[in-house]
Amino acid sequence: MKLLTGNELGSGAVTWWTGSGWSIHVEDAVDVGEGGESILHAEEGARRVNAPYIIDAIATPEGPRPAHIKDRVRALGPTVRPDLTLKPADPAAGDWII
Repeated sequence: MKLLTGNELGSGAVTWWTGSGWSIHVEDAVDVGEGGESILHAEEGARRVNAPYIIDAIATPEGPRPAHIKDRVRALGPTVRPDLTLKPADPAAGDWII
């Protein structure tokens, strides 16, 4: 099966085509089949989603499962731990640009 995915324009959240709109839940995604490219162009042109693209997926009893590990990680949602983010630069350290 083929799924259409992209990112919300405002938040950047991963979104999935449901057949009538976009959802942040991969379980809501539908197979776009051969019509995926035309949906992709229409949705991108209407500015409803950022950088849409089509991926391969496998139908499971729980819903679609992206075939590639990168897309499975995207489907899980935000995975950045706040405690691992970079700390703001220390202004007292000075400017190291040469």
